[in-house]
Amino acid sequence: MTAIPLRIGYVPEHFSTPLYFAQHYFGLVATLVPFPSGTGHMITSLRSGEIDLGIGLTEGWITGLGQKKDPNTGETLDTEAGYSLVGTFVDSPLCWAISTGINRDDITSIQDLKGSKIGVSRMGSGSHIMGFVLADQHGWLDPGTQPFSLHPLQTFAKLREGVSNKTADFFMWEYFTSKRYYSASASPHPIKQVGEIYTPWPSWHIVAADPKDSRLEDFFVRLDQGIEYFQGHQNESATYISQNLDYEDEDARSWLETVRFTKGTKGVSRKVVDHTIEVLVKAGVLADVPSPSTGMIGLVRDE
Repeated sequence: MTAIPLRIGYVPEHFSTPLYFAQHYFGLVATLVPFPSGTGHMITSLRSGEIDLGIGLTEGWITGLGQKKDPNTGETLDTEAGYSLVGTFVDSPLCWAISTGINRDDITSIQDLKGSKIGVSRMGSGSHIMGFVLADQHGWLDPGTQPFSLHPLQTFAKLREGVSNKTADFFMWEYFTSKRYYSASASPHPIKQVGEIYTPWPSWHIVAADPKDSRLEDFFVRLDQGIEYFQGHQNESATYISQNLDYEDEDARSWLETVRFTKGTKGVSRKVVDHTIEVLVKAGVLADVPSPSTGMIGLVRDE
């Protein structure tokens, strides 16, 4: 009997390379569904039953699970959030570049951003959530006020356009994805970097609409094989990234030196989730809750 393919949502950036290898070399039975607008869009698709699995940013998944209302529709969420954490993908933190338009002489440092307009892909996305972490780190969180006005612009391309035409003043996106546009000759919509911030948690996790889905076991085996292949074939990985995912070869190779994928993707650390929640509560993204990770994790990792 032919297995029904998993519908896997992913962000079509360099981090997706082991997923491609898992399908290309190790027989992962899946339909890979790209989400260039990121984790927030995947959350909506998981809740509507359009995908079975998502690989996205830790802060996006946990915020989605901890919120009482959908940040995109405003609707009250059921006690079941539509997905749960089932796996770990990347152990290293993510470097978020803080960028504005290359023509924005009024913005030269992070200090110029307080009270400004932040462009985000979608409400509830990592680009939205990390703005509050940035504000917390700089002491800009005041009760009853917002540190920035929020402007959802969907995609990386539209974010670059937004800071160029002053729809937004700045946005935050992964550093190496942003880097090739830090030049006046970049096209379209060149940008400049005014700072950076690292996630205080492992950067990528895996969620499933149904943590008891019988296809998950095979998925984790194939994905682990894809990661192992990725790590053992760095030249091929860099070539794939530069030829298929809009990165310069030099940047792909530099990124390979910084990233640390998980060994054994099945399961999620309760300590990691609780720590992430603590930071998000402090940053004002989530309300404080007792036993924070209860109900969020579908597959717990042995610790």
